[in-house]
Amino acid sequence: MAKQEIEVSNVFVTEQKSVRKKTKKKQLPLSTIVLGSIVPGLIVVVWEILTRIGYFPAYQLPAPSTILITIYDMAVDGSLWGHIGLTTYRVFVGFVIGTLIAVLLGSFVGFNRNIEKFFDPMIQAFRAIPSLAWVPLFILWMGIGESSKITMIALGVFFPVYLNVVSGILNVDRQLIEVGRIYGLNTVQLVTRIILPAALPSFLVGIRSGLGLGWMFVVAAELMGASQGLGFLLVLGQNTLAPETILASIILFALIGKLSDWVLKIIEQRALHWQDGLANQERGGN
Repeated sequence: MAKQEIEVSNVFVTEQKSVRKKTKKKQLPLSTIVLGSIVPGLIVVVWEILTRIGYFPAYQLPAPSTILITIYDMAVDGSLWGHIGLTTYRVFVGFVIGTLIAVLLGSFVGFNRNIEKFFDPMIQAFRAIPSLAWVPLFILWMGIGESSKITMIALGVFFPVYLNVVSGILNVDRQLIEVGRIYGLNTVQLVTRIILPAALPSFLVGIRSGLGLGWMFVVAAELMGASQGLGFLLVLGQNTLAPETILASIILFALIGKLSDWVLKIIEQRALHWQDGLANQERGGN
């Protein structure tokens, strides 16, 4: 009987390893990329045809080929990389600052009900203020330099990360904490071994949402007297009546934003590989 149990155990371990390997290999199957490209591809083709036959006036909605030529010309003369680099730098720095502040304050609020009563109403009130409403105030306080732009982005990142950190901590199963106390875990061990892992899914969702808002807030930030950046291209296209420049900037925002979210999604999948959720089951079953 002992030998049979050992053999069964070995078979089980081998099967688990093979399932993990298959799951890792199929985290981003080619079919997902192909399926995700069908709708955008059809939109581009229809858009190009309708513009070429004159259904859409070129001075209002230029063809995708014209937009690609505009992006190519900026890439050749080198201005494109400066715009992309500076905008990405602003979003990255603002994202890091906003996330750190949100995690620290959200952790205090989530772990202490009195602190939540003290801070949370004010934070919820600030969250309702539109992003453009902060622009004149930040210009008055910090001028039109990089500090005002990065602060603007950090503000946008802060709110979704803060909300998800607080929600993740408050929604930790009380029974898990009680089991930890039964096993003699102290406060630090409860936080590191039970509360933080249980709140991690909500935190990662907040990170992705915060990054998305960071890309939105950078547009408002670069309206504050910027002389370079993708937001500056929007204003330049408006002032020069060049819709191809405006659409090129919008498309670049979409592509870079999607790429950054894709990176965070991979990190999220690897960090939450232990979850027995529907998403993991689907990846393992494909």
